[in-house]
Amino acid sequence: MRSQEGSNSTIRLRSQTALPPPIKTIFTDGRTAEDHEDEPLSPMARLFHKPECNLHIIAIIGSKTPVDVEHVKSVLPDTLLKHPRFCSLQVKDEKKGSTAMRWVRAKVNLDDHVHAPRLNTSTDDSAFSSSDQQVEDFICNLTNVPLDQDRPLWDIHILNDITTTKEGANAIAVLRFHHSLGDGTSLMSLLLGFARKASDPSAIPTIPFPIKKTKLIDDHASKGVWFLMRLAWNTIMDVILFLATAWFLSDTNNPLKADKKVALNPKRVVHRSVSMDDIKYVKNATGTTINDVVMGVAEAGLSRYLNRRYGEGKEKETIEKEDNLPKDIRFRSVLFFNIRLLSGIHPVEDMMEKGSLARWGNQIGYVLYPFNIVMRGNPIEYVHQAKATMDRKKASLESRFAYLISKLFVKYFGIQAASLPSNPTMWFSNMVGPREEMTLFGYPVAFVAPTCYGQPTGLMIHVMTYMDKLTFILSADDQTVPDPHQLCDDLEESLKLIKDAAMVIAQKQSLKKE
Repeated sequence: MRSQEGSNSTIRLRSQTALPPPIKTIFTDGRTAEDHEDEPLSPMARLFHKPECNLHIIAIIGSKTPVDVEHVKSVLPDTLLKHPRFCSLQVKDEKKGSTAMRWVRAKVNLDDHVHAPRLNTSTDDSAFSSSDQQVEDFICNLTNVPLDQDRPLWDIHILNDITTTKEGANAIAVLRFHHSLGDGTSLMSLLLGFARKASDPSAIPTIPFPIKKTKLIDDHASKGVWFLMRLAWNTIMDVILFLATAWFLSDTNNPLKADKKVALNPKRVVHRSVSMDDIKYVKNATGTTINDVVMGVAEAGLSRYLNRRYGEGKEKETIEKEDNLPKDIRFRSVLFFNIRLLSGIHPVEDMMEKGSLARWGNQIGYVLYPFNIVMRGNPIEYVHQAKATMDRKKASLESRFAYLISKLFVKYFGIQAASLPSNPTMWFSNMVGPREEMTLFGYPVAFVAPTCYGQPTGLMIHVMTYMDKLTFILSADDQTVPDPHQLCDDLEESLKLIKDAAMVIAQKQSLKKE
């Protein structure tokens, strides 16, 4: 147990650390607080309220030092609560029908939103489990507890009574938001606005420079008529497959395929970090991108995991040596894309400006990404296959069509006529984080692990980069994925095998040059 003296020194450190200055209340289009009264929810925000897809974002942030709960409450009025979405209720609009909703400003009692629960300290077997396991169980239980609809839809849970976790955290903050408040890019931009570099408390964290997608479109257009014809053809074929999947085309039954009612089940959130240097090594050796490598590792890890699940009942050594996978499995993921014209993380004030190319809100589309579930003799082939698939998806407007059709269906036919896809096996998303260590409200951050729950699939994989690590975060239904840590092991082992194969290629190329 930490001494009172150590706790007091931590609090003194917070008071001496440069904190973000109070920010101005943020309103869209230069409007006033009164103008925001009765503002309707966007179609995408309403879609996330469907019972079979009541989607929430949950972010697990590890702090290297204990967190003073009262200090956090004291800084929230000048930071988080300056954003109108976090001090507004979502109520049904009686004039426009039961499915229409609007934002209504409300007073926020921080005691209702910021909690400091104690983990299980009983004398039974669970008391001897690691802090990582206790935090995991707490979050799993939390995903089964709904947010109070009579309050703004967010809360924070600060866990101080833990021993040091595997990733060096001495306290955990669990941030929970309803997805109607905004997508991951919006919320990450908001949080990073409160963050500072650990090495320079006056500077904001560095993130990769955003690229204007309008510039990318111009670059594609300069390739000529052939590319435009390819873009049109790919989009048409993807739209046909998209509609077929929405109506009837489901994935092959497999151990990771769950009924859409799984959305109502609690989710277990586990995460595993790997070295960004290993990812970059493979990227450079294969001439691909970091995203290509990540998707290749995911495909390899899923193949290893499913090969084991299909081989259940056999000896362990036999399972690992044999190919137990059925042929031609249709195994797809909903892969989410940020469809803003300006990608990346931006200051919240910029996102809220009228005409912003990086608008606040749920600006997300998605594509149907086919994973090739096979056991390959050469692990590097997973990366080459991922590159081919990603290049094909980039040469299509499928993600924008998915966003548009969802928006139109909700707007003109109501949320009952629209839904997010449940026929694919899983969901997948990724996000780029700061390159260097950061502090949040003065607390040094050991790791960041965001994901979702409420999705109509048994598994979601989220990828987050922070400092020199890339983290795979799994949000899994216990019945569908009873051993999520094994899947993490398979992802980690797959990266090792792919890197080893890349090193062999590099050595051969070096010998040829000599």
